[in-house]
Amino acid sequence: MRRVAAAVALLLGLISVAACGPDDPAPGRGAPAGDAAKSPSAAPTGNTASATPSGGAPAPRPDGVITVAFAGDVHFEGRTEARLAVKPPEQALGPISATLSEADLAVLNLETAITDRGAPEAKTYTFRTSPKALSALKDSGVDVVSMANNHAVDFGADGLADTLAAKESSPIPVVGFGRDAREAYAPYVTTVRGVKVAVVAASQVEDLTNQKWRAASNKPGIASALDAAALVKAVQEAKKQAPVVLVYLHWGDEGKACPTGAQTAIAKKLATAGATAVVGTHAHTMLGSGMLGSTYIGYGFGNFLWYGTSNYAFSDETGVTTLTLTAEGKVTGETFTPATVDGQGVPVPRTGPAAEAALKRRDALRGCTGLAPVPGAAR
Repeated sequence: MRRVAAAVALLLGLISVAACGPDDPAPGRGAPAGDAAKSPSAAPTGNTASATPSGGAPAPRPDGVITVAFAGDVHFEGRTEARLAVKPPEQALGPISATLSEADLAVLNLETAITDRGAPEAKTYTFRTSPKALSALKDSGVDVVSMANNHAVDFGADGLADTLAAKESSPIPVVGFGRDAREAYAPYVTTVRGVKVAVVAASQVEDLTNQKWRAASNKPGIASALDAAALVKAVQEAKKQAPVVLVYLHWGDEGKACPTGAQTAIAKKLATAGATAVVGTHAHTMLGSGMLGSTYIGYGFGNFLWYGTSNYAFSDETGVTTLTLTAEGKVTGETFTPATVDGQGVPVPRTGPAAEAALKRRDALRGCTGLAPVPGAAR
């Protein structure tokens, strides 16, 4: 999935061209487990802004060091429905797809049911899309999708059945959603450049979905972070399978740029359980990120590919957060690629002074989190 830019050297009339296209699909990519062997890339060190959607030809990094990119909420409805028909070279997520593709692993949240059947649930907003969404995300550089959120079962039992079928045939792994609690809480486990990684997802949003469609021993639905014991156990079990455990949560209060008590409480429990990173979305605005001991916490990535406008402040601010991790699960760096959700709902990377300003505002969000800067942070 990684793209390495062509390099052309012209010296004294002698032309030497070195070019390589996109790698072949990595073994294990989209499978339950495997070795997602990708080309090496530069290891972000510290908290820096990426001024372009792609850093060009990256420098190699040591074996046993990987990069993981995270982004926020995605919809294919309203103004973004047409993105399903977009073909490369501009992928559904637009130019920021390059940033996702450059990471060894990329994870985000698909906040919608995957169905064309069923009656809408009794809630203000309901979303649905087609199974094409999963292929579109894969083509845009995404490796793992969370569906543990408050819109995964927006169209009742019929929609739930169709979404489960879409997961079964998905070209990329879907976590946080399943035919029973065992499947919903189960991690996706893979090996990336020799590093074993597990991804777990759950929703902490107290809403109709978490009340009515929470997965149980004999019931399909979403993994719930409201059952803290179940989620902690899932992380502990994942830790037995992989030294790097990534937890993607749907959490926080809409429009609030500081974490809630529920967020900080579950973050501490999951850090104690062995999570390498605990991150998530839902608030429609970005929240602060940093270190809780040796665990990276990202309290909110904001909207990403967004179906409509929002009244919340800074709701169009977004971006991709890329962590550098060692094989032992240590966080050694963080890079943030800032973007703005444009009039078509697409996250467009910021460059130059605008990117620097976005990074400064994002760093300031850490002030109410109680988190420490990422090791080696540039600012």
